[in-house]
Amino acid sequence: MPLTDPQRIARDVEHPHIVELWKALAPLRSVVSFMNTGAHPDDEISDMLAALSFRDGIDISYACSTRGEGGQNDIGREATETLGVLRTAEMEAAAERLNMRLYWLSESPTDTIFDFGFSKSGTETLARWGKARTLKRFVDILREEKPDIICPTFLDVPGQHGHHRAMTAAAEEALHLAADPDYRDSNLPAWQVSKLYLPAWSGAGRSYDDDLPPPPATIVIPGDGFDPVTGTSYGRMGEQSRVCHLTQAMGRWVPQGTGCDWPLHLKFGRLEGEQSLQDGLPTALADLGAGRELASADGEIGSAIAAFPDSDAILRHASAALSHLRAGAQSVDPRLAHKIARKETQLARLIRIAARVECLARLDRDVLRPVDSVRLDTEFYSGNSDAFELSVEWPDGWKESGGEVRTQDVPLSDPYPARYLPGEPAAPCVSLSLTTHGVESKTALPLEIPPQVLPALSVEVSPKTVVVNRSADRKPICLKLSSIVPAGSAPALVLPAGWAADATGEGFQVTVPDDAQDGLYRIGITLDGRPAQTVQSISYPHIPPRHLIETADIAVRVVDAGVVRSRIGYVGAGNDRVDYWLDRLGLDVTALDKETLSNQTALAAFDTIIIGIFALKLRDGLAEALPDLHRWVSDGGTLLTLYHRPWDNWHPERTPPARLEIGQPSLRWRVTDENAVVTHLAPEHAILTRPNAIGADDWSGWHKERGLYFAKSWDPAYEPPLQMSDPDEAPHQGALLAADIGKGRHIHCALILHHQMEKLVPGAFRLMVNLVSPRT
Repeated sequence: MPLTDPQRIARDVEHPHIVELWKALAPLRSVVSFMNTGAHPDDEISDMLAALSFRDGIDISYACSTRGEGGQNDIGREATETLGVLRTAEMEAAAERLNMRLYWLSESPTDTIFDFGFSKSGTETLARWGKARTLKRFVDILREEKPDIICPTFLDVPGQHGHHRAMTAAAEEALHLAADPDYRDSNLPAWQVSKLYLPAWSGAGRSYDDDLPPPPATIVIPGDGFDPVTGTSYGRMGEQSRVCHLTQAMGRWVPQGTGCDWPLHLKFGRLEGEQSLQDGLPTALADLGAGRELASADGEIGSAIAAFPDSDAILRHASAALSHLRAGAQSVDPRLAHKIARKETQLARLIRIAARVECLARLDRDVLRPVDSVRLDTEFYSGNSDAFELSVEWPDGWKESGGEVRTQDVPLSDPYPARYLPGEPAAPCVSLSLTTHGVESKTALPLEIPPQVLPALSVEVSPKTVVVNRSADRKPICLKLSSIVPAGSAPALVLPAGWAADATGEGFQVTVPDDAQDGLYRIGITLDGRPAQTVQSISYPHIPPRHLIETADIAVRVVDAGVVRSRIGYVGAGNDRVDYWLDRLGLDVTALDKETLSNQTALAAFDTIIIGIFALKLRDGLAEALPDLHRWVSDGGTLLTLYHRPWDNWHPERTPPARLEIGQPSLRWRVTDENAVVTHLAPEHAILTRPNAIGADDWSGWHKERGLYFAKSWDPAYEPPLQMSDPDEAPHQGALLAADIGKGRHIHCALILHHQMEKLVPGAFRLMVNLVSPRT
C-alpha cells in the first residue's frame, strides 16, 4: 500500500533541503573513484567511506561477494536464503546513506558464491565458491564500475575469516585480469585499476585474530573533522550507515571528536613520494581532456560550492557547468567517458535539488502479479525550472494509459539484484527532464515504494518444515493454507506413497502411516492442478518489503528420536524455534514468561528449562531471574543454555550455576567444518545415551558448521563429553558441557542444534531430546 501521510512526513524530516543540497555538491569535488571490497554486507569500512564521499568528494563503491546468508540474525528468525534477502536490503539502505554504488558477486540464492558459514581458509572458500566464477564476477564488476582504486577491508592472513581472505586474495588477481583484453570470461571492455591498497591495521577483535602484523602504512586517510553543514563527525556518519545492518547488531554511538585515522598500504601502482590517496590520478575534469570547456566546468563547480547555501546561485553555476561539461566531453579519451557521464548525473541531481523540483509517484498497490492492473498517482512541483517534463520509465511488459498501469507476463521480482546505484533507480521509475538557464538535464527517481511482482499461482503454507518422531504418539500434520492466489483456486496435496490427507476448514490434516521409515519426505501443493509457489514476505521498519519465492512444498523428517516424560520450560528471544521442534517431537514444552521466571513455586513445576540463543541479552527480566534459576537447579532442575556470545550478558562467574567462560575471538573457539570428526570422551554419559544412544550417524548430514563460541574454561564440576576440531587444529572440548549442581544439572551447548533442526538433521533432534532429559 502507499505510504501514509505520517510515514511520508517522517521521510521528509530525514531529508532537509539544505542537507540534500550540500550532499549533492559533495561528489563534484573530484573525479577519482574508490571501490571497497568485502565478503559480507557490513564488511564495508563505513566511517572511512563517509569521509571519502562527503568530505573529499570521491566517488565510492562497494563490491560484496555474498549476501551474508550464513550470518547471525539479531532481529528475527530469517536464516540462509531469507536472511540473504534481508541483508541485501539492509546493505542497499546502508549504501544509500553513503551515496555508495553497490555491486554483488552473488547473483541468486542458488549461486555458488554463497555465505556457507564461517571458514578459516581463503583457499577452501574459493574452492567452494568456484574460483573461476568468483574471478569472472569480480572482473565484470571492475570493468562495469571502472574504479581508479580498490581496497579490500581485511588482510589475507591466518586468523582471519576465510571469506575475507578469499576476497582479498581475489582482488589482486581480478585487478590484473580486468586489464587483460584476452581474458575470455568477461565480454566487457578491459579496465586498468590504477591502485590497490590494503588496510594497514589488524583485523583482530572479538571475532578474528590476525596472526601476522599488518603491512606498513604508505598513506593515512585522516578521520578527524566534522561535516560543515550537519556538524556530524565522519565516524558518526559512518555509523548512521552501519546501523542499517540491524540483523548483525551494528551501529555504535561515536562521541564527537573521537574519530580515527585509516592507514593504508599501497600494494599495486607504486608512486614515488606518494602523499595522499589521489596522488598520481586525474582529480579534476580539466585533467581528463584538453581545451577550455572542462576547465570552465571545474570553475563553475567551484563557484557552485562556494555559493552554498544560495540555491539560486548554485542552480546558475551548476547549469553552466553542465553545459561546459557536454561541450568538453569530445576531448576526453573514450576510456574515461564514464567519468564524464558520472559527473553529468551528479550535476543533474544538483540542478534538480537546487531548483527545488519535487516529484512523488506511487502505485495504489505495491504488490502485483505478472498479469495485473494498478493506478499510478503522481504529484510534482516544478520549482524554479524554466521547463519541466515528467515521464515514467516502464520495464518490458508494463504499459500505462491514463493513469492505469497494466502488467502482462512480466518477470517476478528479483530478491538478489546484482547492483544498487543511488540516483539511478531500476524501472519502473520517474524520469524528470528540466530546463534551467537554458540547459536541459535529466534525473531519475524511484517510485515511493518500489513494486514487487509475485507469482500468478501462490499459496502461503504453515508449517513448511515438520518433524515426525516415531517414538512418540503420532501427531497429525496440520497444514494451514492462506493467501491463495488466484482467489478461489482449489488446493490439493501431492503426498508420498501411503500417506493420507483430509481437508479441513484451514487446509489439510496429513496422516503419516505407522510404517513410515526414517527419512526426508516432501509434500507438494497444487492449485487447480498446477504446481504452486510460496512467497515469504520479509518486512521490517528499516527496509522496504522484500519477498523470497520458492516452490510450494513441505519438508517432513521422520526420525526415531526417543521420548522423555518431563515438563519443559522454554525461554526464547525470537531467534530460534526450539520450542516448536520439541512440541513436534511429542514433548511437553511451555514458553515461560517473566513472572514465571521469578516465581520459585512456578519454576518447581518444570523438570527442564531451556534458555534459547541470545535470550540473556534480549529477554527482559531473564538476567535478574538467574539466582532463582540457580536455586531451582540445586533443587533438582535441569538447565540447558544454548549458545551465547560473550557480550550477550554472559558473565562467567554469575550467569551459569558454576563458572563457565565463553571463548573469543570466535574464530579460535568454533569448529567450522560441518563434517568434523566428533570424538566421544565420555561415551557412557547420560546426555549421550539416554534415551538415544548417540553414534556416528547422528553427526552426519550437518549443515554450515558444528558450533561456535565454545567454552574456553570452566569449573571442574563440568564434564566435556565431546571433542572436535577443524583440520590441522588443536581439539576443542567446550562444545558441550554438563555439570551436576546440587540435585540438578546444568548443560551448556554451543553446538548449533537450533540451526540443524531447521535443516531437519536427524541427529540434532535425537541429541536435543537427550539434553532436555532430567537428571536421574
